[in-house]
Order: sequence, then C-alpha cells, then structure tokens
Amino acid sequence: MGIQLSKGQRIDLTKTNPGLVKGLIGLGWDTNKYQGGSDFDLDASAFLVDVNNRCQDDLDFIFYNNLEHPSKSVIHTGDNRTGEGDGDDEQLIVDFSKIPAHVDKIGITVTIHDAESRHQNFGQVSNAFVRLADESTGEELLRFDLGEDFSIETAVVVCELYRHGNEWKFNAIGSGFSGGLASLCRNYGLEV
Repeated sequence: MGIQLSKGQRIDLTKTNPGLVKGLIGLGWDTNKYQGGSDFDLDASAFLVDVNNRCQDDLDFIFYNNLEHPSKSVIHTGDNRTGEGDGDDEQLIVDFSKIPAHVDKIGITVTIHDAESRHQNFGQVSNAFVRLADESTGEELLRFDLGEDFSIETAVVVCELYRHGNEWKFNAIGSGFSGGLASLCRNYGLEV
C-alpha cells in the first residue's frame, strides 16, 4: 500500500523513487444508485501544459479520442463506459523519460460524459480515487481518495504531476468544475 495523501498535499515522485521511469495512474470510482436510467460514463484525461498552464497543441490533450501523446510520454489505456467492477476504472501510463521539455505539468482530470443531458454530477459519485504505481513492478507508491465533497460539479482536476528542477512531484488537487470537459479545456488553454 502506497502513501495515503490528503487534498492539497504534495509529494516527491522521482526523487524518492529513483528507479521510477513509468508511472501507472489508476483512477476509480463508484456511482450511487439513482433513477436517471443512464449509465455513468466517467472519462479520465491528461493535459500536458507549459509554464503558463496552457496546452501548446491539441495533441497535448490525452483523452478517449486521442489516447497517445506523439512523444509516447502519456498513454491512455482506453475508455471504460460504465465503471463496473473493482480496482481502476481507467488508467494512464506516464513515461517520465519521454515528457517533452516544454511540458511543465500534467493535469489529470475526470469528467462525466454527457453529464448535462443525463442530469449527472459528481455528487452522485462515491469512492473516487487516484493512485500511482510503478508500472514496472506494480507497486503502488501513493493514493489519494477524493472524498465526497462534490455536489453539482461535472469535472474534477484530480491531481497534477509537475516538474521541480529535474524531478517530478505529485500534487493532490481534488477541485471540481462545472461545465464539464469544455470548461476544463478552456482552463488549459484549448479552444472548444
């Protein structure tokens, strides 16, 4: 079991784990039962941003329609449309050795697909977590449970990986947005 983080906590990744080249970021959640009739389709995404917190290119946005960064530094392992089962619902693999020099930070987010038309929000989601494991050994290095402090939000910035000198650190964010994926894209400088 890795280190359990609280919201706002920052921790060294590559310095305290010198052998870490590829990190597996697992995201998971459960949905509360409600009478909406639609499946909950939560989507993990990664935004590779520069020092101004902006994606320089549309390809710096990794999501279900763009599963792999051109540098191969971030790879999304595929869309899970229901969130059924235990463990990770979606995964991203980050190769720290391949992250382009212009990328200062990687924002990891989760959004609810078609939240507005399905009348869904993060108030109906429980047990949401992010964990980071060493991809080569499977060892879980850290975990952040998001807690239940969301209500009407349809998007969440779960965590950020950020450059600190030559090392990478992890920041447990857990902040919600209304307006779903579109508002997140605007936040990271992408046109919707």
